[in-house]
Amino acid sequence: MNRKAAIISISGFSLTKTEKDIIKKEKPWGVILFKRNVKSLNQITNLVISIRKTIKDKKFPILIDEEGGRVSRLSKFIDNNLYSQRYFGKLYEKDKNIGESIYKDYIFSLSLIFKKIGVNINTVPVLDLLHRRKHKIIGDRSYSLNPSIVKKLGNICIDSFKNNKIGTVVKHIPGHGRSLVDSHHELPVIKDKYLKLKKSDFKCFKDNKSQFAMTAHILYAKLDPERNATHSKKIIKEIIRKKIGFKGILISDDISMKALKYNIYQNAILSLKAGCNLFLYCSGKSSEARKLLKKMPYIDEFTKKKTSEFYKFLS
Repeated sequence: MNRKAAIISISGFSLTKTEKDIIKKEKPWGVILFKRNVKSLNQITNLVISIRKTIKDKKFPILIDEEGGRVSRLSKFIDNNLYSQRYFGKLYEKDKNIGESIYKDYIFSLSLIFKKIGVNINTVPVLDLLHRRKHKIIGDRSYSLNPSIVKKLGNICIDSFKNNKIGTVVKHIPGHGRSLVDSHHELPVIKDKYLKLKKSDFKCFKDNKSQFAMTAHILYAKLDPERNATHSKKIIKEIIRKKIGFKGILISDDISMKALKYNIYQNAILSLKAGCNLFLYCSGKSSEARKLLKKMPYIDEFTKKKTSEFYKFLS
Protein backbone atom coordinates (compact mmCIF):
# COMPACT_ATOMS: atom_id res chain seq x y z
CA MET A 1 0.00 0.00 0.00
CA ASN A 2 1.64 3.20 -1.20
CA ARG A 3 0.19 5.99 0.94
CA LYS A 4 1.77 9.13 2.31
CA ALA A 5 2.01 9.30 6.11
CA ALA A 6 -0.63 12.02 6.27
CA ILE A 7 -4.29 12.61 7.03
CA ILE A 8 -5.48 15.74 5.26
CA SER A 9 -8.63 17.85 5.25
CA ILE A 10 -10.55 19.59 2.49
CA SER A 11 -11.99 23.05 2.12
CA GLY A 12 -15.73 22.74 1.48
CA PHE A 13 -18.84 20.73 0.69
CA SER A 14 -17.40 19.02 -2.40
CA LEU A 15 -13.96 18.20 -3.77
CA THR A 16 -12.36 20.87 -5.90
CA LYS A 17 -10.41 19.86 -9.00
CA THR A 18 -7.22 20.64 -7.13
CA GLU A 19 -8.23 18.48 -4.17
CA LYS A 20 -9.10 15.59 -6.48
CA ASP A 21 -5.68 15.93 -8.09
CA ILE A 22 -3.93 15.98 -4.70
CA ILE A 23 -5.76 12.89 -3.46
CA LYS A 24 -5.21 11.03 -6.72
CA LYS A 25 -1.51 11.85 -7.15
CA GLU A 26 -0.17 12.35 -3.64
CA LYS A 27 -2.24 9.58 -2.00
CA PRO A 28 -2.70 10.64 1.64
CA TRP A 29 -3.43 7.85 4.14
CA GLY A 30 -6.83 9.33 4.96
CA VAL A 31 -9.11 12.39 4.98
CA ILE A 32 -10.72 14.00 8.03
CA LEU A 33 -14.03 15.89 7.78
CA PHE A 34 -15.06 19.01 9.68
CA LYS A 35 -18.20 21.13 10.04
CA ARG A 36 -17.12 23.15 6.98
CA ASN A 37 -17.56 19.96 4.94
CA VAL A 38 -21.11 19.18 6.11
CA LYS A 39 -24.27 20.77 4.72
CA SER A 40 -26.72 17.86 4.66
CA LEU A 41 -26.95 14.09 4.92
CA ASN A 42 -27.04 13.61 1.15
CA GLN A 43 -24.26 16.10 0.55
CA ILE A 44 -21.78 14.50 2.98
CA THR A 45 -22.66 11.03 1.67
CA ASN A 46 -21.88 12.17 -1.87
CA LEU A 47 -18.68 13.85 -0.70
CA VAL A 48 -17.42 10.62 0.90
CA ILE A 49 -18.30 8.66 -2.25
CA SER A 50 -16.40 11.22 -4.33
CA ILE A 51 -13.29 10.95 -2.12
CA ARG A 52 -13.25 7.15 -2.35
CA LYS A 53 -13.81 7.18 -6.11
CA THR A 54 -10.91 9.59 -6.49
CA ILE A 55 -8.50 7.39 -4.50
CA LYS A 56 -10.09 4.19 -5.92
CA ASP A 57 -10.36 2.57 -2.52
CA LYS A 58 -13.73 1.50 -1.07
CA LYS A 59 -12.27 1.26 2.46
CA PHE A 60 -10.24 4.48 2.34
CA PRO A 61 -10.09 5.95 5.88
CA ILE A 62 -12.58 8.78 6.32
CA LEU A 63 -12.39 10.30 9.80
CA ILE A 64 -14.70 12.66 11.63
CA ASP A 65 -14.51 14.43 14.99
CA GLU A 66 -17.97 13.69 16.40
CA GLU A 67 -17.46 13.73 20.16
CA GLY A 68 -20.90 15.14 20.96
CA GLY A 69 -21.46 18.19 23.13
CA ARG A 70 -19.32 21.13 22.02
CA VAL A 71 -17.57 19.09 19.35
CA SER A 72 -20.11 18.03 16.75
CA ARG A 73 -19.44 18.15 13.00
CA LEU A 74 -22.84 16.77 11.98
CA SER A 75 -24.96 19.47 13.62
CA LYS A 76 -26.55 20.46 10.30
CA PHE A 77 -28.69 17.32 10.45
CA ILE A 78 -28.38 15.81 13.96
CA ASP A 79 -28.55 17.50 17.36
CA ASN A 80 -25.72 16.00 19.39
CA ASN A 81 -25.25 19.01 21.62
CA LEU A 82 -26.49 17.40 24.85
CA TYR A 83 -24.43 14.24 24.59
CA SER A 84 -20.97 15.25 25.72
CA GLN A 85 -18.70 12.63 27.28
CA ARG A 86 -19.27 14.31 30.64
CA TYR A 87 -23.02 13.73 30.17
CA PHE A 88 -22.40 9.99 29.93
CA GLY A 89 -19.87 10.13 32.75
CA LYS A 90 -22.47 11.66 35.07
CA LEU A 91 -25.05 9.02 34.07
CA TYR A 92 -22.54 6.28 34.83
CA GLU A 93 -21.63 7.84 38.19
CA LYS A 94 -25.33 7.80 39.20
CA ASP A 95 -26.05 4.26 37.99
CA LYS A 96 -23.41 2.12 36.29
CA ASN A 97 -25.81 -0.29 34.57
CA ILE A 98 -28.15 2.39 33.25
CA GLY A 99 -25.25 4.65 32.24
CA GLU A 100 -23.50 1.87 30.34
CA SER A 101 -26.69 0.74 28.60
CA ILE A 102 -27.65 4.24 27.45
CA TYR A 103 -24.10 4.94 26.25
CA LYS A 104 -24.01 1.76 24.16
CA ASP A 105 -27.39 2.62 22.61
CA TYR A 106 -26.11 6.10 21.78
CA ILE A 107 -23.00 4.70 20.05
CA PHE A 108 -25.10 2.21 18.11
CA SER A 109 -27.31 5.04 16.82
CA LEU A 110 -24.31 7.19 15.93
CA SER A 111 -22.69 4.23 14.14
CA LEU A 112 -25.77 3.86 11.92
CA ILE A 113 -25.28 7.45 10.79
CA PHE A 114 -21.58 6.89 10.12
CA LYS A 115 -22.36 3.82 8.04
CA LYS A 116 -24.96 5.76 6.09
CA ILE A 117 -22.54 8.55 5.18
CA GLY A 118 -19.49 6.31 4.82
CA VAL A 119 -17.34 7.47 7.74
CA ASN A 120 -15.29 4.60 9.17
CA ILE A 121 -13.26 6.28 11.96
CA ASN A 122 -14.50 8.56 14.74
CA THR A 123 -11.88 10.46 16.73
CA VAL A 124 -13.17 9.38 20.14
CA PRO A 125 -12.97 8.65 23.02
CA VAL A 126 -11.38 11.64 24.73
CA LEU A 127 -9.46 9.93 27.54
CA ASP A 128 -8.15 13.15 29.06
CA LEU A 129 -8.83 13.25 32.78
CA LEU A 130 -11.07 16.05 33.99
CA HIS A 131 -9.34 18.40 36.43
CA ARG A 132 -10.87 21.29 38.35
CA ARG A 133 -9.47 24.79 37.81
CA LYS A 134 -7.80 23.86 34.51
CA HIS A 135 -8.45 25.22 31.03
CA LYS A 136 -11.95 24.60 29.70
CA ILE A 137 -10.64 23.23 26.37
CA ILE A 138 -11.19 19.73 27.80
CA GLY A 139 -13.94 20.35 30.36
CA ASP A 140 -17.10 18.42 29.47
CA ARG A 141 -15.23 16.61 26.70
CA SER A 142 -13.91 14.40 29.52
CA TYR A 143 -15.95 11.65 31.17
CA SER A 144 -14.91 12.20 34.74
CA LEU A 145 -12.54 13.37 37.47
CA ASN A 146 -12.03 9.68 38.27
CA PRO A 147 -9.41 7.94 36.07
CA SER A 148 -11.04 4.54 36.58
CA ILE A 149 -14.34 5.87 35.19
CA VAL A 150 -12.57 7.54 32.27
CA LYS A 151 -10.84 4.27 31.46
CA LYS A 152 -14.02 2.19 31.87
CA LEU A 153 -16.20 4.40 29.67
CA GLY A 154 -13.37 4.76 27.17
CA ASN A 155 -13.23 0.99 26.82
CA ILE A 156 -17.01 0.82 26.40
CA CYS A 157 -16.76 3.44 23.66
CA ILE A 158 -13.95 1.64 21.83
CA ASP A 159 -15.63 -1.77 22.07
CA SER A 160 -19.07 -0.45 21.08
CA PHE A 161 -17.75 1.28 17.97
CA LYS A 162 -15.72 -1.84 17.12
CA ASN A 163 -18.87 -3.94 17.36
CA ASN A 164 -20.34 -1.62 14.73
CA LYS A 165 -17.23 -1.72 12.49
CA ILE A 166 -16.15 1.85 13.24
CA GLY A 167 -12.55 2.64 14.18
CA THR A 168 -11.68 4.88 17.14
CA VAL A 169 -8.91 7.36 17.95
CA VAL A 170 -8.15 7.80 21.65
CA LYS A 171 -6.93 11.28 22.50
CA HIS A 172 -4.97 13.22 23.56
CA ILE A 173 -2.33 10.70 24.59
CA PRO A 174 -0.69 10.74 27.16
CA GLY A 175 -3.09 13.34 28.64
CA HIS A 176 -4.28 16.92 28.07
CA GLY A 177 -6.49 17.38 31.14
CA ARG A 178 -4.00 19.29 33.31
CA SER A 179 -3.44 21.97 30.68
CA LEU A 180 -3.86 25.60 31.74
CA VAL A 181 -3.99 26.86 28.13
CA ASP A 182 -5.56 25.81 24.82
CA SER A 183 -3.04 24.05 22.56
CA HIS A 184 -4.83 25.48 19.52
CA HIS A 185 -3.32 28.82 20.53
CA GLU A 186 -0.21 28.16 22.64
CA LEU A 187 1.90 25.35 24.07
CA PRO A 188 0.63 23.98 27.40
CA VAL A 189 3.32 23.08 29.94
CA ILE A 190 2.68 20.43 32.60
CA LYS A 191 5.23 20.30 35.42
CA ASP A 192 3.98 17.30 37.39
CA LYS A 193 6.30 14.35 37.94
CA TYR A 194 5.92 10.99 36.22
CA LEU A 195 4.67 9.08 39.29
CA LYS A 196 1.81 11.54 39.79
CA LEU A 197 0.87 11.42 36.10
CA LYS A 198 1.11 7.63 36.05
CA LYS A 199 -1.56 7.30 38.74
CA SER A 200 -3.92 9.80 37.14
CA ASP A 201 -3.78 11.16 33.57
CA PHE A 202 -1.64 8.40 32.06
CA LYS A 203 -3.72 5.70 33.76
CA CYS A 204 -6.72 6.66 31.60
CA PHE A 205 -4.86 5.54 28.45
CA LYS A 206 -3.26 2.41 29.87
CA ASP A 207 -3.61 -0.76 27.74
CA ASN A 208 -6.59 0.40 25.69
CA LYS A 209 -7.37 -1.51 22.49
CA SER A 210 -8.19 1.32 20.11
CA GLN A 211 -6.70 0.94 16.62
CA PHE A 212 -5.59 4.58 16.66
CA ALA A 213 -4.45 7.26 19.10
CA MET A 214 -3.83 11.00 18.76
CA THR A 215 -0.98 12.77 20.53
CA ALA A 216 -1.21 15.77 22.85
CA HIS A 217 0.68 18.95 21.93
CA ILE A 218 1.82 19.24 25.55
CA LEU A 219 5.25 19.88 27.04
CA TYR A 220 5.73 17.56 30.02
CA ALA A 221 8.58 19.49 31.59
CA LYS A 222 9.74 16.75 33.97
CA LEU A 223 9.75 14.10 31.20
CA ASP A 224 11.18 16.01 28.25
CA PRO A 225 11.93 19.68 28.96
CA GLU A 226 12.71 20.48 25.32
CA ARG A 227 10.08 18.75 23.17
CA ASN A 228 6.31 18.53 23.36
CA ALA A 229 4.84 15.00 23.31
CA THR A 230 4.11 15.05 19.57
CA HIS A 231 7.78 15.79 18.83
CA SER A 232 9.33 13.80 21.68
CA LYS A 233 10.95 10.45 20.90
CA LYS A 234 11.33 9.88 24.62
CA ILE A 235 7.66 10.37 25.46
CA ILE A 236 6.41 8.39 22.47
CA LYS A 237 8.81 5.49 22.96
CA GLU A 238 9.09 5.32 26.74
CA ILE A 239 5.67 6.56 27.88
CA ILE A 240 3.12 6.05 25.10
CA ARG A 241 4.50 2.80 23.68
CA LYS A 242 6.14 1.15 26.73
CA LYS A 243 4.52 2.46 29.91
CA ILE A 244 1.01 3.07 28.57
CA GLY A 245 1.31 0.18 26.14
CA PHE A 246 -0.36 1.64 23.06
CA LYS A 247 0.12 -0.76 20.14
CA GLY A 248 -1.82 0.85 17.30
CA ILE A 249 -1.26 3.60 14.76
CA LEU A 250 -0.17 6.85 16.42
CA ILE A 251 -1.43 10.06 14.80
CA SER A 252 -0.21 13.56 15.64
CA ASP A 253 -2.75 16.17 16.61
CA ASP A 254 -3.12 18.92 13.98
CA ILE A 255 0.32 20.14 12.86
CA SER A 256 -1.06 23.61 12.10
CA MET A 257 -1.97 24.30 15.74
CA LYS A 258 -0.07 27.15 17.38
CA ALA A 259 1.23 24.97 20.21
CA LEU A 260 3.83 23.78 17.68
CA LYS A 261 6.40 26.47 17.01
CA TYR A 262 7.70 25.46 13.59
CA ASN A 263 6.18 25.61 10.10
CA ILE A 264 3.84 22.82 9.03
CA TYR A 265 6.56 20.97 7.10
CA GLN A 266 8.92 20.92 10.09
CA ASN A 267 6.08 20.04 12.46
CA ALA A 268 5.10 17.10 10.25
CA ILE A 269 8.64 15.78 9.86
CA LEU A 270 9.43 16.14 13.56
CA SER A 271 6.23 14.28 14.42
CA LEU A 272 7.17 11.36 12.17
CA LYS A 273 10.79 11.29 13.35
CA ALA A 274 9.63 11.24 16.97
CA GLY A 275 7.52 8.12 16.37
CA CYS A 276 4.12 9.24 15.09
CA ASN A 277 3.03 6.95 12.26
CA LEU A 278 0.84 9.62 10.65
CA PHE A 279 0.42 13.36 10.98
CA LEU A 280 -2.83 15.29 10.87
CA TYR A 281 -3.23 18.42 8.74
CA CYS A 282 -6.56 20.17 9.36
CA SER A 283 -6.35 23.61 7.73
CA GLY A 284 -7.82 22.45 4.41
CA LYS A 285 -5.62 24.69 2.25
CA SER A 286 -4.92 22.95 -1.06
CA SER A 287 -1.71 24.83 -1.84
CA GLU A 288 -0.23 23.90 1.55
CA ALA A 289 -1.46 20.31 1.36
CA ARG A 290 0.10 19.70 -2.05
CA LYS A 291 3.50 21.12 -1.06
CA LEU A 292 3.41 19.25 2.22
CA LEU A 293 2.49 15.86 0.75
CA LYS A 294 5.11 16.08 -2.00
CA LYS A 295 7.81 16.23 0.68
CA MET A 296 6.41 13.54 2.94
CA PRO A 297 7.46 9.89 3.13
CA TYR A 298 5.18 6.94 2.47
CA ILE A 299 3.91 4.96 5.43
CA ASP A 300 6.32 2.49 7.04
CA GLU A 301 5.91 -1.28 7.29
CA PHE A 302 4.34 -1.12 10.75
CA THR A 303 1.68 1.30 9.52
CA LYS A 304 1.07 -0.80 6.40
CA LYS A 305 0.50 -3.85 8.57
CA LYS A 306 -1.85 -2.03 10.96
CA THR A 307 -3.73 -0.45 8.06
CA SER A 308 -4.18 -3.88 6.50
CA GLU A 309 -5.54 -5.14 9.84
CA PHE A 310 -7.96 -2.20 9.96
CA TYR A 311 -9.17 -2.95 6.42
CA LYS A 312 -9.81 -6.58 7.41
CA PHE A 313 -11.68 -5.34 10.49
CA LEU A 314 -13.97 -3.29 8.20
CA SER A 315 -14.87 -6.35 6.11
